[in-house]
Amino acid sequence: MSSQTADSRPSLVWVALSIVYVVWGSTYLGIHYLIETIPPMVGAGIRFVVASVLLAAVLAIRSGGVRVLRVPWRRLGTAALAGVLLLTGGNGMIGVAEQHMSTGLAALLVASVPLWLVVFRWATGDRPAVSTIAGVLVGFGGLALLTLTRGGGSGSALGVAIVLGAALSWSVGSFLSARLPMPANPFVASVYEMAAAGVTLLVIGLGRGERLHLHEVSQASWLGLAYLVTFGSLVAFTSYVWLLGNAPISLVGTYAYVNPAVAVLLGVAFAGENATWTIVAGGLIIILGVGLVVSTERRPRGEVTAPAPPGTPRRRRERRRSPRASRSTPGRPPRRTGVR
Repeated sequence: MSSQTADSRPSLVWVALSIVYVVWGSTYLGIHYLIETIPPMVGAGIRFVVASVLLAAVLAIRSGGVRVLRVPWRRLGTAALAGVLLLTGGNGMIGVAEQHMSTGLAALLVASVPLWLVVFRWATGDRPAVSTIAGVLVGFGGLALLTLTRGGGSGSALGVAIVLGAALSWSVGSFLSARLPMPANPFVASVYEMAAAGVTLLVIGLGRGERLHLHEVSQASWLGLAYLVTFGSLVAFTSYVWLLGNAPISLVGTYAYVNPAVAVLLGVAFAGENATWTIVAGGLIIILGVGLVVSTERRPRGEVTAPAPPGTPRRRRERRRSPRASRSTPGRPPRRTGVR
């Protein structure tokens, strides 16, 4: 590596991290403007279909042909499943929820994703550290406060239920995508994830009666859609994937508790939302819990218990270094779940 490259890498890391912080935190505001005059599911469907086509075109041009997009049918199927869980059930429902709640409250409830991932690990036999469990309990305490008070009147019970379901769907998709055979190239995987999610969202949206009337779409909604396609689904994701290969995963994982703060501030500044005391208190508690989980899981472990194959007697499980075990921690963002 040249000295120039080595010297510029720390700066590039912070540029890419700043993009992930700000852009992913701002997607909630982008959705707010999108759904002003575009139906939420149809709008999200258009977003992901267009983004998948653009990303596929870029990959084909850079690789000299469409061969880069060829993957085995099984991996194509699992990528599509991940896309439906992550982007249809997860991201797509955020637009529906924001019809009934503020962007800041939605972002704070979605911040519970790393907490759910710890719960899934526990359910599958991976016992996290005591401090990780403490972080989960703290985070769920903040989640309960926001849910029971609906953010101090910043959202309806329906909106809260929808966004909690979206966070759960995103968590399931994140958990499974780390364990299913996916396309080796994360950009190719994202093409099929976004394509599957976009088509599914369009089918569901049109099926439930959503219609796009072009003459009624405002300039703000068009700008919101363009922003979500270019920055939310392409620029930020590219930065995220680059970070995974060039920065400590503990640093990359900080996006999980920075994005909600960015979303709340932007909602207050540009959408006229109020930061009620319950949003501030509940948000701080959730961020504290997530921060505790991430900081605990990022600590170096010389020895971890490797997950044993199904049916392996407990006494035969050996303690050894396990890259797979580290991949399942919420402190490391799932490799293919960064599309917002």
